[in-house]
Amino acid sequence: MRVSSPSPQPRRQRLRRPPGTFRALLVLAIAALLWAFVWEPGRLLERDYELALPRWSPACDGLRVDVVADLHTGSPHNGLDKLDRIVDRLVASDADAVLLAGDYVILSVLFGEYVPAERIAPRFARLARAKPVYAVLGNHDWWKGGARVRRAFEAAGVTVLENASATVRLGDCRFAIAGIGDKWEGRPAPRRAFAGLPDGVPVLALTHNPELFPDVPSRAALTVSGHTHGGQLGIPWPGDPPLPAKIGGHYLTGHLVERGQHLFVSSGIGTSILPFRFGMPPEISRLTLRREPAAATERATAARRTAPPPAGTAP
Repeated sequence: MRVSSPSPQPRRQRLRRPPGTFRALLVLAIAALLWAFVWEPGRLLERDYELALPRWSPACDGLRVDVVADLHTGSPHNGLDKLDRIVDRLVASDADAVLLAGDYVILSVLFGEYVPAERIAPRFARLARAKPVYAVLGNHDWWKGGARVRRAFEAAGVTVLENASATVRLGDCRFAIAGIGDKWEGRPAPRRAFAGLPDGVPVLALTHNPELFPDVPSRAALTVSGHTHGGQLGIPWPGDPPLPAKIGGHYLTGHLVERGQHLFVSSGIGTSILPFRFGMPPEISRLTLRREPAAATERATAARRTAPPPAGTAP
């Protein structure tokens, strides 16, 4: 009897990528790298924010303030020419005052070049002649000689507030700015910064690192900071980036309200360590400060009184 031999096993079909897939992925990767390392760090946006604040004066309703953080002049695409563009826009802006949230120099960034404060600060002299400019120092400024950076900016007419305050009068609007030292390097003393301020005057707190926010006295209508660069990474999206203001317990970017207190973190201008930005373009943050309706303020105060204390807080 003839036994038929088993039929040969069919060969496995080799999976083939659709034609052009590899080339398409390569083009996308190159485009993303060019976007992140070349195009986006060289951009400059002016983004408007309207914040309704508790403890804000009716006479100051509608006050406009420009915020600039983390210039890091000397990082790639952030030379003195771009600094001049930024100052041009600040001078032309209809904002009533300018807040500088620190890190004007750069300690280290790939392909960057250190530019001393003595070359950066004089660029702000014409801005300081046009409108009041208030500043604090950041950790990079302290790493490169905080006293030296401060002297350079004060010589240009900028008011530098390190654990100190200033009262500002713009027409009928009267408010105070309390500058608090950097959390890492500036020996922050929030209560000293607020000491001696007149009763009834609304206060803007200015500090470099937003991680200091929980220590800011509750009297502050708003705390303004920078430092994070928005993570230098976001999701490209029309309009405002759809990112949470707080990730993993860290304040990241934008407007955040926590236990009735308001914080604004600017995503800033420059870069640090790696010279990229993706979906987080450099921006001048323009804040319009509105008075929160009295009823909303009362609700926020009641919620703050009844909220449980943060974890680890003694009763």
